Amino acid sequence: MKSKRLFSGKQGTEEINISPLIDMVFILLIFFIVTTVFVEETGVEVSKPQATSASDLEKNSILIAITEAGNVVYGGKDVGVSGVRPIIRRLYQKEKMPVIIQADRRSITDIVVRVLDEAKLAGAVSVSLATED
Repeated sequence: MKSKRLFSGKQGTEEINISPLIDMVFILLIFFIVTTVFVEETGVEVSKPQATSASDLEKNSILIAITEAGNVVYGGKDVGVSGVRPIIRRLYQKEKMPVIIQADRRSITDIVVRVLDEAKLAGAVSVSLATED
């Protein structure tokens, strides 16, 4: 009587093809990079005043800083009070974002009010002052 072999003569393991997995990871990586909201910092460090009524605002916003010396800074560049209105108008054409003024606690109130006025005259609907918790 002849016996049949139950197993084939191949010895070894089968490999799992992971190339579709790598493709999927790259697609997800590209998706998250494209949909990420980048927060544009003002470029200067200010010492913000404290407030008990502070709340978190949207990440996608226009940040304008006022230093202790009275410089108005946007994107690391000194734009002055007169430069606030054109910047906000240009950015508002792309997307309606809230304006956040980061004023140093020792900055001059007159400059803060003038920057606030320029933001409102540019068409900003929501203008807030940044504070510490």
